[in-house]
Amino acid sequence: MAIIDELRTPLYFAAGTADLAVQQAKKVPGLIEQIAAEAPARIEAVRNTDPKVVQEKVTAQAKEAQATVQSKFADVVGGLDTDLKKLGETAQDLALRGVGVAAEYAVKAREKYEEVAAHGEEAVKAWRGEVAEEIVEIAVVVEPEESKAEEAKAGEPVEASAEPAEAKKAPARKTTARKTPAKKAAVAAEKE
Repeated sequence: MAIIDELRTPLYFAAGTADLAVQQAKKVPGLIEQIAAEAPARIEAVRNTDPKVVQEKVTAQAKEAQATVQSKFADVVGGLDTDLKKLGETAQDLALRGVGVAAEYAVKAREKYEEVAAHGEEAVKAWRGEVAEEIVEIAVVVEPEESKAEEAKAGEPVEASAEPAEAKKAPARKTTARKTPAKKAAVAAEKE
């Protein structure tokens, strides 16, 4: 049974992914309407912006970023320990941290995979429920007399007895295929 569950999980994951994609796709028309409503105001704001002001802001931000990078670089270069042993320990520590982070991400990815697979399983159950309801509705339309007869039987009182329900049932008959005389003769001829 575990093998079947292992085979179903990727399929449930695919179903969950498809269901989530459909849910997100349903949001697209609302986003398009929102962007269409905001677009004229944003375009007007861009038209009214002075290019020289924008250039001055970008230049100031670039100078700040350059100063920050230079100070950080100076701190890093000044803080480097020339001791090779300490550098080796630091490299080993970074490698172990990297392995730990990779393992953490693997666990998170597995959890998300299982969440999406669980969502897919629920979606499949919902889809199957809808299909089952449709089949029942079709069956009632096609065979209304039989379903009414079954409902009438269900409404009749049940006799109380000491024997369990399984004991009341007749044992199942095993049927075997009988050979016709012509086939028997053919089989006998082949054996000789």
